[in-house]
Amino acid sequence: MTAIIAAALLAGCSNQEKEGSDKPFTYIVDEFADLQILRYQIPDWDSLSFENKAFLYYTSEAAKCGRDIIFDQMGKYNLKIRKVLEKIIEKHGTVDNYKHNAPTLNPAEYEDFIVYAKRVFFSNGIYHHYGEEKFLPACSQEFFKSLMEASGQGELCSELLPVIYDPDFLPFRRCNDSKTDMVANSGVNFYEGNLTQKEVNDFYDKMEDPNDPHPISYGLNSKLVKAEDGSITEQVWKVGGLYGKSIEKIIENLSKAKEYAETEGQKKTVELLVKYYTTGDLRDWDAYNIQWVDDGAKVVDFTNGFIEDYDDPLGRKATWEGIANFKDLAASKRTEAISSQAQWFEDNSPVDKRFKKENVKGVSAKVINVTALGGACYPSTPIGINLPNANWIRKEYGSKSVTINNITEAYDKAANESPKSILTEFAWDQDEIDMVKTYGVMTDNLHTDLHECLGHASGQLLPGVKENALKEFNSALEEARADLFALYYLADPKLVEMGLLPNQDAYKAEYMTYIRNGIFTQFTRIELGKKNTEAHMQNRKLVAEWAYEHGAADNVIEKKTKDGKTYFVINDFEKLRGLFGELLAEIQRIKSEGDYKAGKALIETYAVDIDPVLHKEVLERYAALNLKPYKGFINPDIVPVEKNGKVVDYKIVYNSDYLGQMLEYGKKYSFE
Repeated sequence: MTAIIAAALLAGCSNQEKEGSDKPFTYIVDEFADLQILRYQIPDWDSLSFENKAFLYYTSEAAKCGRDIIFDQMGKYNLKIRKVLEKIIEKHGTVDNYKHNAPTLNPAEYEDFIVYAKRVFFSNGIYHHYGEEKFLPACSQEFFKSLMEASGQGELCSELLPVIYDPDFLPFRRCNDSKTDMVANSGVNFYEGNLTQKEVNDFYDKMEDPNDPHPISYGLNSKLVKAEDGSITEQVWKVGGLYGKSIEKIIENLSKAKEYAETEGQKKTVELLVKYYTTGDLRDWDAYNIQWVDDGAKVVDFTNGFIEDYDDPLGRKATWEGIANFKDLAASKRTEAISSQAQWFEDNSPVDKRFKKENVKGVSAKVINVTALGGACYPSTPIGINLPNANWIRKEYGSKSVTINNITEAYDKAANESPKSILTEFAWDQDEIDMVKTYGVMTDNLHTDLHECLGHASGQLLPGVKENALKEFNSALEEARADLFALYYLADPKLVEMGLLPNQDAYKAEYMTYIRNGIFTQFTRIELGKKNTEAHMQNRKLVAEWAYEHGAADNVIEKKTKDGKTYFVINDFEKLRGLFGELLAEIQRIKSEGDYKAGKALIETYAVDIDPVLHKEVLERYAALNLKPYKGFINPDIVPVEKNGKVVDYKIVYNSDYLGQMLEYGKKYSFE
């Protein structure tokens, strides 16, 4: 019976549509808790060459092979818990299967269990993917224990059930309370052995050379471990080290992808990444990034590695991620126009001349369509990326920026499938609604382009300033800097001159949306009474509330009430742009000078604490809409087409079963 149930459950993955199917494409495939699961399409697949498709197939496989890594990084017990959940579902199947086969064993609790399992799969662990707090199962601990025992996992109950059910045991994935020891109070699995925040900082401070013009990102790809004798060592994530089995599978697929690379430069890019994964040497990581910035490839591309440090409380350790993608040629004309004017934007920025780059190098930008999301980018994914992160590489070699077209399109199309809208509930009047409906998608995409392409690539550190000088506040401040750069230039006549906006008023749609979201509506994502901890949300709150406070004398942004409801209305768009420029100049100064004290003051004053009255109101109004505040994606499959035993093509098959894909990935891409 177990085999039949498991087979039936996994057969859900075959609930698929081939590309080009006449069936209307639906974007929303599942909803539970505060989450909505979407699909995305891969347009223009058939226009790609066989070599391009093969490259994307293997880099997509590589993007899925680090799934165990991200689960383990996000918490010491996550991987064990995920495998427990998978075995329970393999034993009992879906809720309907459970009702049919075990009707006397409380199907309602099993349904609660399935929701918990789906949440764990979505968040790559037991902590909320965005709010970072631990979430608990709605089913009882006794029921959960019975499921573990029935699936042959009773020996793990004493170890895992307290982790799952105790709200006080490491309650946050990442502690960002600077008044406490953030290492000791974080659930992430980057540090082991009762390490303190001071010990970690001292360990890496001894390594860093402030006079090194090409500083290594010390600690980026390792776990720091304190032994019983007090000695501290690094365990590097590499072949033969931590995550070695997963990394070997990643390398296996990257090596196959290399045979279909577009250029010799792209082949070298893959070779350098493989070398880095083999040695674990961060100088090899830098060499790979330099090569990747401009390897000559025109259509297909990928990112793969330990890249972003948002989830480390100290901003040092990077989570693993992977994305495979190809260029959207038509849409990329917009980003190419922006990147071609990178020096003009840098020269006319409102920041101090000392902090500007005299010669902006290698800023490239494109719009892409992804073919697979993996690691920290799955199921929840960014809509734009700018890499590499090392400031010295950006300055000397440039950076690569992308906006993900098929993801933003899926968000937009899915919103149209929902009958109610956050815009109509929280916009002040019909004029605001009409403005956003007319120009909102256009200006939002342009904001992302400017943020990723030029915002992150702008400015420079003064000589002697460490890359990690802002420590735990760096991520939020860097996102604020990039957002402010984009907001400031959205209102510039230059964009109309370049043909990127149809008129000089269009930018107002993004200003309206940004202020409304940053100061109010984004907190639909946070439980009442909780603090604002996620870096991007802190960034938006900082920008919006700073502008609100500093524009109060001129009533730039007005808090209004109507029918007992609160609204935030922009009265003076020109002055608001000036405020954005003023804050941009200050945050760039903080970053360029490494002014930790000033950066900390900005974050703690404007980015963390939520007004409880407004928070309660926004949660109640949002609840009435019956919408889900968070969204994520399942991947389509790239399926080899064989003829006479040889692969002659690759086709796209669209999945519609979220739980089925999670279980399939648990079997196919688990190596640790």
